[in-house]
Amino acid sequence: MKKRILVTRGAGFLGSHLCEALLILGNEVICLDNFFSGKKQNIIHLLGNPSFGLIEHDVTSPWSIEVDEIYHLACPGSPKYLSVDPVKTTKTCFIGTMNMLELAKKLKIKILQTSTSEIYGYSQVHPQIEDEYGKVNPLGTKACYEEGKRCAETLVMNYHSQYKLKIKLVRIFNTYGPRMLPEDGRSVSTFVIQALKNENITIYGDGKQVRSF
Repeated sequence: MKKRILVTRGAGFLGSHLCEALLILGNEVICLDNFFSGKKQNIIHLLGNPSFGLIEHDVTSPWSIEVDEIYHLACPGSPKYLSVDPVKTTKTCFIGTMNMLELAKKLKIKILQTSTSEIYGYSQVHPQIEDEYGKVNPLGTKACYEEGKRCAETLVMNYHSQYKLKIKLVRIFNTYGPRMLPEDGRSVSTFVIQALKNENITIYGDGKQVRSF
């Protein structure tokens, strides 16, 4: 059955691939992006598709549209962008998520919230398990993202328990691939760029850290 689906930050690395996948499945897709970290070139090849629409808008401002499902990906995840405007990151996590939840509640539709491995903070358990709550420094340089996403998860679950909203919550770990910003500060892209430039690979810390790829 064909659905009309809203994808926030649909011009981002993951969002653009999601838009493509949903179109292939025969859906109509509305891409919402303010291009703070998303790039128009990521979805420019989709603009000629009659089932694809692009709307430039910031999710921190209320907005409404008739859709059947929402995939909420809006939030800069790259360390490069987190430091540019941490207040915007926090507002996007909380206010942006609340606006999308309110839209889903109004339309009585399902919403998928993309979260992150950063919500575990400095986990003491490896590999990480769902029951591990981790440790986050609320005053740290990445707190805008870590605490923002933790609060967003709480908000999503509150809407589910209080309003019986249909929700999906996905925690994404160190994803990489085509259309990823080359110098966004994440480990895999950093390793690839350094290799292409024939530079020494940077190892942070003592090299004994455990990462999930």
